[in-house]
Amino acid sequence: MNINGMIIDERKFNDAQLEQIRVGIAFGIDVSSYADPKYKWMQMRQIRWGLENPLIDVSIYADPKFNSAQMHEIRMGLEDGIDVSVYADPRYDWEQMQQLHRGIVEGIDVSAYADPKYTSKQMNEIRWREIRWRIEEAMLEDEMNASVI
Repeated sequence: MNINGMIIDERKFNDAQLEQIRVGIAFGIDVSSYADPKYKWMQMRQIRWGLENPLIDVSIYADPKFNSAQMHEIRMGLEDGIDVSVYADPRYDWEQMQQLHRGIVEGIDVSAYADPKYTSKQMNEIRWREIRWRIEEAMLEDEMNASVI
């Protein structure tokens, strides 16, 4: 297979990988960033989906050190327009990345739990503790404002 002068030896890919390459070509995507047998087909799909969005810099996650679920979380963060550098680290599993992603989207300072030593469950507990604290603080502020009137 010849793609934009790049020769792809189809024998090095399995059928699912070749399908991702063909789909990318059909959509007019430059598949050179993922047409590599080092990527599993699900990783290729995450990279392809990122390439379909011109606002996403797939170079942040187009690395075989990330599994497809991690790539998904990083891509989702990029689509949300957040700074994924906090969790675009293969030391985090995808569930930890998801907790960090959610916290950032919710406007929480994730530095309290942005550490791979915390499980995703622990991260979730810390995140919810912060959310509850913010709600209680807002309620107290509302009460104080109401008593001034």
